[in-house]
Amino acid sequence: MTHASSPSASPPAADQAIVIGAGIGGLASAMRLGAKGYQVTVIDRLDRAGGRGSSITQGGHRFDLGPTIVTVPQGLRDLWAACGRNFDADVRLVPMDPFYEIRFADGETFTARQDDAAIKAEVARISPSDSKGYQRFLKDSEARYWFGYEDMGRKPMHKLWDTLKVIPKFARMRADRSVYAHAASRVKDEHLRFALSFHPLFIGGDPFNVTSMYILVSHLEKAFGVHYAMGGVQAIADAMVRVIEAQGGSVVQGAEVDEITIADGRASGVRLASGDVLPAAVVVSNADAGHTYDRLLRNAPKKRWTPARLKRARWSMGLYVWYFGTKGTKGMWGDVGHHSIVVGPRYRDHIKDIFIRGKLADDMSLYVHRPSVTDPSCAPAGDDTFYVLSPVPHLGHDNAVDWTAEEEPYRAKMLKVLEDRLLPGVSGRIGESLTFTPETFRDRYLSPFGAGFSIEPRILQSAWFRPHNISEELPGLYLAGAGTHPGAGLPGVVGTAELLGKLVPDARRRAETAAEHALRLAAE
Repeated sequence: MTHASSPSASPPAADQAIVIGAGIGGLASAMRLGAKGYQVTVIDRLDRAGGRGSSITQGGHRFDLGPTIVTVPQGLRDLWAACGRNFDADVRLVPMDPFYEIRFADGETFTARQDDAAIKAEVARISPSDSKGYQRFLKDSEARYWFGYEDMGRKPMHKLWDTLKVIPKFARMRADRSVYAHAASRVKDEHLRFALSFHPLFIGGDPFNVTSMYILVSHLEKAFGVHYAMGGVQAIADAMVRVIEAQGGSVVQGAEVDEITIADGRASGVRLASGDVLPAAVVVSNADAGHTYDRLLRNAPKKRWTPARLKRARWSMGLYVWYFGTKGTKGMWGDVGHHSIVVGPRYRDHIKDIFIRGKLADDMSLYVHRPSVTDPSCAPAGDDTFYVLSPVPHLGHDNAVDWTAEEEPYRAKMLKVLEDRLLPGVSGRIGESLTFTPETFRDRYLSPFGAGFSIEPRILQSAWFRPHNISEELPGLYLAGAGTHPGAGLPGVVGTAELLGKLVPDARRRAETAAEHALRLAAE
């Protein structure tokens, strides 16, 4: 891993490629390009690879900043295999059992597991009359997985016809329904309705408005399980960097791309904030699609992704995340596992506050990550590391939340919820502490409106309606990451790189220099 140098501008070689952003989607894209024969340079403004999947270590605690679970390991194994490598030799995945526990405000709980008998018993315990409806929901989820994930999700969707021809199947599958509406059509108990419908929040979607195609996540969990990467997602990012470097590529940290350069009507490289210009035959932007079109292509004419169009788009919610370490708590809170979800007293109305009204509510629902129960490397001996996430409005609403004023009061409210409902006595045990607000996401990740997951995955913002993997604005430019097809989440951003592998032509090799020729002959 290197830091920015000062290269001089020169015409790009046919096998030179640049990837903007060392997030998981960008690193996966670099691996795919390397496998296709490109000499790849990844440029990132942060000091650690991984983007939102990176980490910060503070006082002996490793805080995993973004994604915490792996739901489709095969996507990563396929990526490594495309590079002639073995993922499991580089990263250790641990299956979670249970996946997570949901704690409701009325005291009810729901424990999600992969085992058929265990999950059937859990549903029957909560609402025996919903057992058959739950099984129907799982069948619905599997059907949408094969259509939405394995079929549409693994195909480039930049041609309108590819979307138009599947509309009849969308209609048959009731894609017009929301995820919540579909869950409500199968089960009557509100606890189960929540358990079957909250998943879109993990990819930035409103469960009451996102298309029911996203119930496929329930099948992903059931079929592939939920896993944790030892060392956190940072370990995956670091392993990706090693593959890229083994391919002859490089990851440059501490350098910000200011603009995508254009020559002869196509992308020709990038200009850094320092003023340096790096040429490339292929440019992949793993920056947010909104930032790519609004900032990096600010001087280029655009037909579709204009500033006005981006402003009208519906963006995913913001995130308030509190990372903290606790002292001497290894034996405490024995009923609190690796993943917990603490549900507030409201569901529908709270979601409306977040996505529609743009209002910061006093109540909250929390996702609590306690990796130290699985991975001792993330905390000092005897201590624990926590990550607590609350969905909040993004910064694009009228009367946007002023997080300079609200950050500390909101953390105090979050602490009270944790004390009352999950971690009694925690306030006296907290040591290291760090908070991220939507303003952090805006400034650290250059995310429009501080959105946590780019453009919200509503039906008219998915597939062809989403920014395309092959740019419709500039030849030679490709997009990866959460803001493009198939969407957010670890499987989604890794999937964007798989699509790039199908869209980007194989590299045309530059001529071998005399010195390289001599070295290759000596090696042979």
